[in-house]
Amino acid sequence: METVSSHTHESSSSKRKVIAVVGGGLVGSLNACFLAKRGFDVEVFESREDIRQAKVVRGRSINLALSHRGRQALKHVGMEDKIVSKGIPMHARMIHNMKGKRSPIPYGKKGQYILSVDRANLNKELLTAADVYPNTTLNFNHKLHDWSPKTGTMTFIGPDGQRKEIQADLIVGCDGAFSAVRKQFLRQSRFNYSQTYIPHGYMELTMPPKDGDFAMEPNYLHIWPRNTFMMIALPNLDRTFTCTLFMPFEDFEKIHSGEEVISFFQKYFPDSIPLIGVEALKQDFFRLPAQAMVSVKCSPYHLFDKCVLMGDAAHAVVPFYGQGMNAGFEDCLVIDEIMDQLNENIAAVLEEYSRVRVPDDHAIADLAMYNYVEMRAHVNSRYFLFRKYLDNILHFIMPKTIIPLYTMVTFTRTRYHEAVNHWHWQDKVITQGLWLCGVVSAAGGTYVLVRHSHKLPSVSVEHLWTRILALKRF
Repeated sequence: METVSSHTHESSSSKRKVIAVVGGGLVGSLNACFLAKRGFDVEVFESREDIRQAKVVRGRSINLALSHRGRQALKHVGMEDKIVSKGIPMHARMIHNMKGKRSPIPYGKKGQYILSVDRANLNKELLTAADVYPNTTLNFNHKLHDWSPKTGTMTFIGPDGQRKEIQADLIVGCDGAFSAVRKQFLRQSRFNYSQTYIPHGYMELTMPPKDGDFAMEPNYLHIWPRNTFMMIALPNLDRTFTCTLFMPFEDFEKIHSGEEVISFFQKYFPDSIPLIGVEALKQDFFRLPAQAMVSVKCSPYHLFDKCVLMGDAAHAVVPFYGQGMNAGFEDCLVIDEIMDQLNENIAAVLEEYSRVRVPDDHAIADLAMYNYVEMRAHVNSRYFLFRKYLDNILHFIMPKTIIPLYTMVTFTRTRYHEAVNHWHWQDKVITQGLWLCGVVSAAGGTYVLVRHSHKLPSVSVEHLWTRILALKRF
């Protein structure tokens, strides 16, 4: 097949490169916009029906947290304002303790926020945006059966059950954590792959509006941290909250009846019961079993000059840093920037994309695992809260030197692995600084005591020991 640079696609005598995007989810549909904007002929293949016509949208979680990286990618294809207008800003975490007391922990500086967006609506908007390009074709109910890394020929099972052969210059695998495209990679030498299921599952519950308005403060991500498990709640445009309970599967399996659900919630989330509703809790808890969460890592992301993996197909992450979609959207932006640098030389672009992106996506996969511990346990710790405030104060004084990890990940496009390296460095510096302050304070206190010891009343060792034991009771 004759191919030319996309910038000369107006010429009718030459053919444009055909790019097949497998997967019409969030990353696939956004990718279609990026590639169509460049002038490629884009064919999108989605195994499910068109969700814009579907009566019931099957799929994963209802809410997603959109932040800077995702917004920058949407901005590039002119979609940012439309999506942001349908999101709800969340300026802080709202921590609910066992007694129902609420304490906010801001995400960043004043004015910085993440957005709660509806997954299905976002997917519909992106599919519609891709459909607008005359050089894009959307094919629904097309399930990938196999493809050839040598020729780029793909075999699909179409809506009528018939096999179809499709030829493409480049295959972009955006077909999720259990990618059919990636199966071909697994047959290749020197392809690294791992998947890890965490021992926790998740279950979604709905908190209805109260007197026509939100049942809780809407501009927060609400968290009920309980050390080994937690519940979170994100606001929706219809004034409901989607509550997600994250908990070890073995704990889910201990709850068998509606009464046991209520006693569990009375013990750990008492303030949520009147807001969700006793009957709704009893029913919703058993409507669907707890869902599993998987983390996928692989490398490289490309195979010859024929195929590249993006989004969850390349790096499925657990949802605890709110970066799964943002990292997938940033993939689209990164490969687009590399296409500019390398004049759309596909073979060179794919190699560079793997080189640049693998360390970043592995870093965010690890961070998402770490953040689960922070969300369900560390937020209860006074030292954690002290460090949060200290980091924010130091960031205010030295904005370019000390940057909180969450700020780098969520409110900048600092490469993920560089953010992690900088975090380790500054954590070491701050911890050593705190130790030094402690040592200097102790030395100063000792000096003052020794210097003025003759003025102090004499106290026996036994009396001091009694005082120390009395203090330990507190």
